[in-house]
Amino acid sequence: MNEATGARKRVAITGIGAATPHGIGVEAAWAGVLAGVNTIGPIRRFDARSFPVRFAAEAPEPTALPEVPAAVQHILLDLKGRLAAVAAAEALAMAQLPALGERLGVCLGSEAARPDLAELATRMRSGQLPSAEELVRMSPEAPTRLVAAMAGAQGPMSTVSTACTSSSQSVGEGLLRIRRGEATAMIVGGVDVLVDPIMITGFAKLGALSQRNDDPATASRPFDLHRDGFVLGEGAGFLVIEDWDFAVGRGATILAELSGFGCSCNAYRITDSPPDGRGAAQSMEAALLDARLQPEDIDYINAHGTSTPMNDSSEAAGILRALGERGGSVPTSSTKSMTGHLVAACGAVEAIFCVLATRDGRMPPTLNLAQPDPACPLAHIIGGALTAPVRHALTNAFGFGGSNGTLVISRVDAAGDRA
Repeated sequence: MNEATGARKRVAITGIGAATPHGIGVEAAWAGVLAGVNTIGPIRRFDARSFPVRFAAEAPEPTALPEVPAAVQHILLDLKGRLAAVAAAEALAMAQLPALGERLGVCLGSEAARPDLAELATRMRSGQLPSAEELVRMSPEAPTRLVAAMAGAQGPMSTVSTACTSSSQSVGEGLLRIRRGEATAMIVGGVDVLVDPIMITGFAKLGALSQRNDDPATASRPFDLHRDGFVLGEGAGFLVIEDWDFAVGRGATILAELSGFGCSCNAYRITDSPPDGRGAAQSMEAALLDARLQPEDIDYINAHGTSTPMNDSSEAAGILRALGERGGSVPTSSTKSMTGHLVAACGAVEAIFCVLATRDGRMPPTLNLAQPDPACPLAHIIGGALTAPVRHALTNAFGFGGSNGTLVISRVDAAGDRA
C-alpha cells in the first residue's frame, strides 16, 4: 500500500469450486441453497443407531477425479482429499491461470483427519502400523500439499487450523499476501470431513449438536427460538484470487472483488461466544474498514448462523453492534440450515455463495426459521430466496477457541468499478 496516496492492490476473484452436501460443483451448491433444498438426513457412512446423534449432512462421493501428480496421489485415498481435488480442479479450470511458479501460493483451512479406530486397533494387533503415507494423509496440511501440486504452486504455502474460522482466515491470508506483493495469485479455501464416530460423539458430548433424531430435516434452524444445536456437514470450497491488474492484463473473467477481511479473538471461552457479540463486532468492523465501506453499503449478510443458542444470539448482537441501525435491516440468512456446518470449509463455501449473490442478485433463505428468536432481531430471509441487487456482501465465520473472521465480497461492473 502506498501510504501517501492511499492506493493499494485490489484483489480479483477469478475462480471458484465447491463440493458440498448438495453435490459436486459450484452450481449444484448454489441451485440447492437458492431452492431451499435440505441435505440433512440419517447418517449413511457408518452405523449410527447407538449414537446420541444419528443424522448429518454428508457430502457425496465424487464420481470422477482429476489427474494429480504421482507424488500426491495417495492423498486421494481419503474422501477429504478427493473433495479437495474436485473443488480445486473446478476453481482452477474456471480461473485459467497461466503458469506462475513461485508467484502462485496456496493457503487452505483444514483440520487433522481421524482414523477409523476399530480398523486401526485390528491392524495394530496384527502388527500393521500406520504407514508414512497414512500419517501424511491425516495431517491438516495434506490438502494444501495436494492443491499446490495440482496447480504447480511454488510460492507461499500455509495451512490455517482455527476450527470453524479456518477457511475464512485462509481467504483473508491470501488477500494479504497479494496486497503485500508476496504472490501474484493465491488458491485459498478449505475442506473438512467430519461425519465420523469420533466427531459425532465429541460434539454431542459438548452439547453442541442438535439431537432432533426424530426430525433431522428441521434440526438446523439458525436464529429460531427453538434451536438446539448445529448439524455436522462436510465439503470443500476454493477460490482463486489474484492481483487485480494482473487479472485484467491477462483478460481474465473477474467474478467479484475480494474487498475486505477482518479477524479477531474473543478471549472469552473455548466453546461459547460472548453474549454482547464484541468479538464478532470487532471482526466485522475491521472488515468494513479494510473494504473502505460503511454499514449502509452492505446489501446481504451470510451469517455464521450455526443454530446453537449462544452463537446465534451473540452473532446477532455483534451485527447490531458493528452495523448500528443498519444491522437490523440488512437481508441476512444462514445457509447452514441446508448444508449443515462444514466447519473448516464453511467460511470459504459461504464466501462463494456471496460471490454468486453479487453475480445473480439473489440471496438464499434460512430454512426452518419458524419463530425468530427475539434475541436475534435481524432482517431474516424466510420463505424463499430474495431477489435484489447485491453490491457488497459480508460473510462471518466464528470458531471454537474464540477465533472470528469476516470477509467482504463486492460486485464489479464491466469496467471493473465497484457497483
